[in-house]
Amino acid sequence: MAQSISYADAGVSIDNANRAVAKIREYARSTFNERTLTEIGSFGGMFAGAFPDMAEPILVASADGVGTKLKLAFETGIHNTVGADLVNHCVNDILVQGARPLFFLDYFATGKLEPDVTASVVEGIARACRENGCVLLGGETAEMPDFYPAGEYDLAGFIVGVVDKAKVIDGKSIAPGDVVLGIPSNGLQTNGYSLARKLFFEIGGYKVDTFIDELGSTVGESLLATHQSLLPQLGPLLDSGKIKGLAHITGGGFLENIPRILPEGVSVEINRGSWPELPIFGLMQRLGNVDEKEMFRTFNMGIGMAVVCSECEKDAVADQLKDCYEIGGVISGYGNVNLIS
Repeated sequence: MAQSISYADAGVSIDNANRAVAKIREYARSTFNERTLTEIGSFGGMFAGAFPDMAEPILVASADGVGTKLKLAFETGIHNTVGADLVNHCVNDILVQGARPLFFLDYFATGKLEPDVTASVVEGIARACRENGCVLLGGETAEMPDFYPAGEYDLAGFIVGVVDKAKVIDGKSIAPGDVVLGIPSNGLQTNGYSLARKLFFEIGGYKVDTFIDELGSTVGESLLATHQSLLPQLGPLLDSGKIKGLAHITGGGFLENIPRILPEGVSVEINRGSWPELPIFGLMQRLGNVDEKEMFRTFNMGIGMAVVCSECEKDAVADQLKDCYEIGGVISGYGNVNLIS
C-alpha cells in the first residue's frame, strides 16, 4: 500500500501555524479599540470608517519592510524589535502627509515556521501598534519550504491612516526663507543596512557581539536600535498649520527624501555640523572611506525627520518638538539638497 503523504511531509506544518496564530491573536487583541469589528482569523479585517470630527477625511496608506536589518535579528536571536521597527517606519511615512494611524496589517513569511520566533516578531508589532494608538487588524503568516534559508524570514507591513483634507501636509507652500528643523534619530532606523553590514562585518571584521568603546555598545546593539515613532512629537502639531512640509529620512537619506516634498523653484541647504552626529556614522565613514555625499544619500546621519516651517513659526514649532535642531533652510533652486560644511 502506498504511503500517505501529508502537507507536513512537504514541509508545511498546519499545527505549527495554528500555534503561532494562537499567540498572535493575544497580541493583536491588545491593540483593538471600539472601531475594530472583527477578530484575528477572519478572511478580512473590518474597521469602522466613520469620521464625524472631520469635514473631508482622506485615507493615507503605505507599505514597507525592514530590509536587511532582519539579518541582525537572525544573527543575534533578537526578534522582538524588528516588528516595532516596521510599525514605526510606516507610522512615520504617513505622518509626512499629516495622517494619524488607524490600523496595520503585517506579512510574515519563512521557510519553516517556528511559533516562538513568529510570536516574538508579532509581539514587537503589537507593542508598537499600542504605543501609536493603531489597531493590528490582521495579517498573513506564510510557511514556504525551500524558499527562505533556514532560520530566516521576511517581514512587511501595511498601514492606513486618516487626515482631514484641509489639514493635509503637502509641501506646496514651502518657499525660500523657510527653516528646516531636524528631529534626531537614535540610530540607522531601517535604511542603509546592506552598506552598514558590509562596513562592519566584511571590512571592519567585527562580530555582532563585539563591544566598541566609541559606540558604547556592541555592534549588534547599535545596529538594532529601534526605529522611533515620531507621532508623539509631531502629533500635537499636525493640525496647527505651522508645518509646511515633512520628510522622513529613510532609504535615500537626505539627498533623495527631502526633494520629494519640495515644490518647483526651491532647493534646501543642509548645514552639516548643526546637529550632534551619532558616533556610528563617523565610524562607518572611516571604515569604508565613504564619500560624504554617499553617506547622506544612504543614511539618515542621525536625523529621523526633516520639518519645514516658516521663520516666524520656527520657535513655536521647536518648543513643541522639544528635541530638534535647526539644520538648514530653503532657498531658490531646482529641487535639490546642497550640503554646506
